[in-house]
Amino acid sequence: MTKRKRYSAEFKAKVALEAIREELTTAELAKKYDIHPTMISGWKRAAIENMVLAFNTKAAAEPTISVADVEKLHAKIGQLVIERDFLSEASSRIPGTGGRKR
Repeated sequence: MTKRKRYSAEFKAKVALEAIREELTTAELAKKYDIHPTMISGWKRAAIENMVLAFNTKAAAEPTISVADVEKLHAKIGQLVIERDFLSEASSRIPGTGGRKR
C-alpha cells in the first residue's frame, strides 16, 4: 500500500495560481505536476474563496492561536507558579536570608 503524498502550502499555492491564470488547462497542469486534476480544482477553489483574507487587515493584525497552544501555555504557567512558591518557601528557610524577598 502506498503512502499519501503531502504537498506543502507553497506548492499548493503555486499550482492554484497557475490554475487561476488559466495559461494551461487543468489536465495539462495535472500532467505537469503529476497530480490529479480534482486536487488542482480544489486548491484553485480554496485559493479563490480565501483570497479575501489576504486583504483583511484586522485578521492579519491578530495572530491566531490554537486551543492546544493555550492549554499548553496555561500548564506551563501553573508549573512555574508551583516552582516559584516552592523556591520562595525553601529560600525563607535558608539561614542568613531572613526570609526577605529581593
